[in-house]
Amino acid sequence: MSDLATSPEKEPSQTMRLMGAEGFHEFVRYFLASGVALLADIGALTIFTEVFGMPYLLAGALAFLIGLVLIYVLSTHWVFGARTVVSPWKEFAIFSVIGIVGLGINELILWILTGGLGLYVLYSKIASVVFVFSWNFFARKYLLFR
Repeated sequence: MSDLATSPEKEPSQTMRLMGAEGFHEFVRYFLASGVALLADIGALTIFTEVFGMPYLLAGALAFLIGLVLIYVLSTHWVFGARTVVSPWKEFAIFSVIGIVGLGINELILWILTGGLGLYVLYSKIASVVFVFSWNFFARKYLLFR
């Protein structure tokens, strides 16, 4: 009888073969780090809109930038093991460009769902998370970190 922990009955999926074990661990760490950044983002969005009465698109952009800085710090110190860009300034610049594309996706979804369809801004934010998370992980993984 084989040990299932060391001898799985089937081959790993194509995605797992492409990512490898370390890639999977990075994905899990990125997921957790993104959760922390998302809590900061949503918390700031709530405070900006509900407490300060800030317009939702401005609040969404500022809250997103808070999350961007937090995920950068966590990504460079905990999530990804190897860097492809030597200069921290260049790395942050590329990271920021990826983040700005994510911000554009975020703002577009907020605008469509809240501005166009009238959904509550936090529901719109939850919808944007799926798209932005996917974009950010794969862009950062394959452009900045190996």
